[in-house]
Amino acid sequence: MILSNDLLISRGEVLQQLEGYLKDNIYSFLKKVEDSWQPADYLPDSRRDTFFDEVKELRERATGLSYDLLAVLIGDTITEEALPNYEAWFHELDNLNRDRDNGWAQWIRGWTAEENRHGDLLNRYLYLSGRVNMREFEFSTQHLINDGFDLGTANDPYRSFVYTSYQEMATNVSHRRVGQLARQAGDDQLSKICGMIAGDENRHARAYKTFVDKIFELDPSEMMLAFEDMMRKKIVMPAHYMREFGVEMGKTFGHFTDAAQRIGVYTSADYTDILDTLISEWKIADRTGLTGPAEKARDYVMALPARLRRVSDRMPVPKLEYKFKWIS
Repeated sequence: MILSNDLLISRGEVLQQLEGYLKDNIYSFLKKVEDSWQPADYLPDSRRDTFFDEVKELRERATGLSYDLLAVLIGDTITEEALPNYEAWFHELDNLNRDRDNGWAQWIRGWTAEENRHGDLLNRYLYLSGRVNMREFEFSTQHLINDGFDLGTANDPYRSFVYTSYQEMATNVSHRRVGQLARQAGDDQLSKICGMIAGDENRHARAYKTFVDKIFELDPSEMMLAFEDMMRKKIVMPAHYMREFGVEMGKTFGHFTDAAQRIGVYTSADYTDILDTLISEWKIADRTGLTGPAEKARDYVMALPARLRRVSDRMPVPKLEYKFKWIS
């Protein structure tokens, strides 16, 4: 809590103030349904006589995707398909009014609706590509939803918005890079698909970064402590429990991240670059009115990127050893 005009302002009061801003500006961060792309826009239309020819062309293009690129695309898709977990987590956050017309409720529904299209589109692409063992893929998706996750945020919106700011930036990087590699491999359609999804993730990241920025204005010390706490724990990806059928929980995720590191889709350097971006955009160095503990938290966060880069420079590139059950 902060001292303002001789009154203590609680997290609930801060979030209530943000609710009005969010309600007035929600379409700065979301698109109206009628203005949104849909998965069917980027896939063969089964109503057309040319459907089978289009599927054949899609399958031919997909043959050019490397093993690691296909593995990363599948892992990204499974992550997107676990959306029920993410929405449920959002509903558990403290001090968010979820009455139907409340700004926070509108955000949760709108964000979920936009994210829902990502898994639908990528799932259908993988099915049509002919390169994926869909039953193994579906086992992993069900496992991920069933196993849940622990993001280290508890039910705290401050920590949760740090997490989502980071995560949405990371997924933007991952989808955008997969799209670039798909284009190099000759699959322009997959490149477009990944580009559209990356665009959504970028808008969502902008929203969450704005939430944190405004909390810093209202409650700087508590927000700084929340930022520090999340960085000490390290941001874990929401699919960190990912596994294949018959594999121990979390084991497959390690192989998935190895593949992403090998082909440069998402690396330890990207993790640090995102932190640098957040420190800059949230003006961490210039925040005033901090308590003693919050000043120490700021010092920790400011020094962290250099420390992470020293560690990253010593990390070897993972070797290609693992064979995923997902890939036929």
